[in-house]
Amino acid sequence: MATRTTGTSRAHLIADAALALLAERGMRGLTHRAVDERAGLPQGSTSNYARTRQSLLEATVRRLAEREARVLAPGELPVPGAGQASGTYTGPGRGAENGPRPGPEALVAGLASALHRYLTRHPELLVCRYELALEATRRPELRKFYDATGRQFREPLTALMAAAGSAEPERHALSLVAWCEGLMFSCAAGSYHQSVPTEEELRTGFAELLRGMLGSDGALR
Repeated sequence: MATRTTGTSRAHLIADAALALLAERGMRGLTHRAVDERAGLPQGSTSNYARTRQSLLEATVRRLAEREARVLAPGELPVPGAGQASGTYTGPGRGAENGPRPGPEALVAGLASALHRYLTRHPELLVCRYELALEATRRPELRKFYDATGRQFREPLTALMAAAGSAEPERHALSLVAWCEGLMFSCAAGSYHQSVPTEEELRTGFAELLRGMLGSDGALR
């Protein structure tokens, strides 16, 4: 008996096929027909789900954000105590609800682990990110949608920096994102694509960055 797919699983199948095509063939290789073939679906299935190229691109951006969120897990990053030995914190971060807050080194370790996981296990998603970002510069309607999905990563980081004691959390979140983006591009498509940093090297980099932002007294090493 054939397996029956739900609307959600069919949508994910189509969007995942679109991401695979983007990674392998670039934007020119992303067509409704090619998605049908890659997903193993009858011709016309993708058109029924996403009738226009814009709607197909939006579905692809949405799915990319979902998959990136699973890899990076920004809501699970530990929140440093920001100078408080204990207390209750209701912002982002696992394990911050009860007892002592984790130290700043836990945040550094969490950031390094998430970024290393992305760089080493999911480089194809980074290629898709850049393909879609460049396309968004040419399509104002996609630009708006792309930016809206990106807020799911920026806003938790801004809250995280505020909880960590940043005097300018929005500016510091921008610096953190820019540093990560630059590193990701260099390792995925730039001159460092064969020299991905180790997790230890990433911890050192994050510690240096956050020490400058937060004025740490040396706890970050």
